[in-house]
Amino acid sequence: MSRGGSSAGFDRHITIFSPEGKLFQMEYAFNAVKTTGLTALAVRGADSVVCVTQKKVPDKLLDPSTVTSMYAITEGIGALVVGKPADARAQVQRARYTAAEFKYKNGYAMPVEYLSHKIANNAQLYTQHAFMRASGTVAIFCSIDEEKGPQLYRVDPAGHYIGYRGCAAGPKEQEACNLLQTKLKANSSMTLAETMQCAILSLQTVVGSDLRPSDLEVCLVTAQNPRFRVLSEEEIDEQLTIISERE
Repeated sequence: MSRGGSSAGFDRHITIFSPEGKLFQMEYAFNAVKTTGLTALAVRGADSVVCVTQKKVPDKLLDPSTVTSMYAITEGIGALVVGKPADARAQVQRARYTAAEFKYKNGYAMPVEYLSHKIANNAQLYTQHAFMRASGTVAIFCSIDEEKGPQLYRVDPAGHYIGYRGCAAGPKEQEACNLLQTKLKANSSMTLAETMQCAILSLQTVVGSDLRPSDLEVCLVTAQNPRFRVLSEEEIDEQLTIISERE
């Protein structure tokens, strides 16, 4: 896929800048995240981090339990990866290896901020060499830091990473960020229950429909239980019931 007009040919290699100073291959990587059709968001509360995403099984012959966007990197670090499934698995595998190597060398678990930094550095490296392809994924890492408390980081295909109180990825990313900005401004220190309801309700709002438990994936880490955990359909159904009764 090449662009016409004055930009023709400037998307043939990752290292070629257009006259406007753009890397079109990076724009393609960002667009690849949106073409998957899955919107995801994460919210950081006072004592927890909750991540929510849509779940779509592309083929009826597939086992739904094997289709996921949520991965455990270590016991205390979880990742929500939105984008191309093959790129997501490769990025998760690299994150697991990086975290395991850090613990082996240093004797303690890798902080989620440093893990995000290392993954972002690797993603940024792909923008410098023509023999590498940028990863079509956005990774959201969550964890409970012993010193800093709940932590939430987002890494994009360009290698940019930063901590967030709330973030989103996917086709409805901008709408989700605008909604989260309003909600978190009104209540900056939410409990676990408030954080979970805020995340699920925000996703339902931006998607524009009521989601069933089978259409959702929810994961969390809490200060009381810092182990990364993915909720079952029964637990998600309980949360949806609470939200519907409250409304």
